[in-house]
Amino acid sequence: MNLNREILNIAQEAQRASRFLAGVSSEIKNKVLFDMSKALLEKKDLILKANKKDISAAKKKGITSAFVDRLRLDERRIKEMSDSLLELMRLSDPIGEVIKAWRRPNGLWIHKVRVPLGVVAIIYESRPNVTSDCIGLCFKSGNSVILRGGSESLNSNLAIHQVLKEVFKENALPPGIATLIDTNDRRAVDILLRLDKFIDVVIPRGGESLIHKVVSSSRIPVIKHYKGICHIYVDEWADLNMAERICFNAKVQRPGVCNAMESMLVHKDIAVRFLPGMIKKFISAGVEIRGCSLTKNIVPQVKIATEKDYHTEYLDLILSVRVVEDLKEAIEHINFYGSHHSDAIVTDNYDNALEFLRGVDSACVYVNASTRFTDGYQFGLGSEIGISTDKLHARGPMALEELTTYKYMVFGSGQIRE
Repeated sequence: MNLNREILNIAQEAQRASRFLAGVSSEIKNKVLFDMSKALLEKKDLILKANKKDISAAKKKGITSAFVDRLRLDERRIKEMSDSLLELMRLSDPIGEVIKAWRRPNGLWIHKVRVPLGVVAIIYESRPNVTSDCIGLCFKSGNSVILRGGSESLNSNLAIHQVLKEVFKENALPPGIATLIDTNDRRAVDILLRLDKFIDVVIPRGGESLIHKVVSSSRIPVIKHYKGICHIYVDEWADLNMAERICFNAKVQRPGVCNAMESMLVHKDIAVRFLPGMIKKFISAGVEIRGCSLTKNIVPQVKIATEKDYHTEYLDLILSVRVVEDLKEAIEHINFYGSHHSDAIVTDNYDNALEFLRGVDSACVYVNASTRFTDGYQFGLGSEIGISTDKLHARGPMALEELTTYKYMVFGSGQIRE
């Protein structure tokens, strides 16, 4: 079978499955999610064996340690994948929820009701846990899903998909509910993005080049999960001990993820007190600091940051630093250089906190907390498809509700329009 026909068949089968799923009860969905969760734990050895192949191949290519960390699975991460499916099971099913209802003077009852999007195509890179998260989220929200993971995680993705596909089969559900495109042929994505008659939305998760490619090639609506150039601004009114804990966590705890801090801004009035100790702590953890001239004047051993540094998502133990004049300059810097993902202020000044919340144009804006909390699970939403940096149709952690749309159901008693 040629590739065009293969991808078309996948899309058609997914569309048929989505129409079937629209009528599946919450009870059945929850039972299947429980079975999926259990199967991941029971088949963990199979998944870990496949993951080792991907890790070995990645290391031979000489890729960064942060990239390997995103790719790596272990028993703890598989347990987290399993727990994520259990969390979805416990959450309310959004399908059929009446968002709003009202009666017109002519007696018509109008209901605005939540329904599935239909067929969701997800194109993603490196992190194999995305495979189970996306299958679970789309299933609970009544959508079928077509997955196209990165070549670097192909063995892991195939193993996870096979485990979950068996669960669907055991529960007499159609195979088109969740399909993984298992070819590394890049033409598969180009073909997929032209199938707007069968696929309702495309969600790319990955690097800048991937997202640009999908946006420029797709005939299907795209919800972008763009890079995370996340900032923390240490205000002149900050508790500096708190600021040090927050900034260290946001950069070092897991630097290879999209909600890690990439740029730290510091008010000029507290820079001399804050930066030497903070930078010393970063350097001791292996972080390379690239700072503005004022930063270098205070801590001479840092490298000078270039304009490009402030536009860069490092996904590694590298941090750009800038000393700013005031809150206004911090907000302007974030809105210009940031990616509208997640940004935070550390301050004890309530008015400054409110001004930051209003002024920063990002999906998630924090006061006195690490940006690392931008995560569907941390927000109590269960797992997420990703973090949308778009404003339409979803923004921030994209979980169950964001995988739905709505339609109007209108009840009459013989009304006609005069």
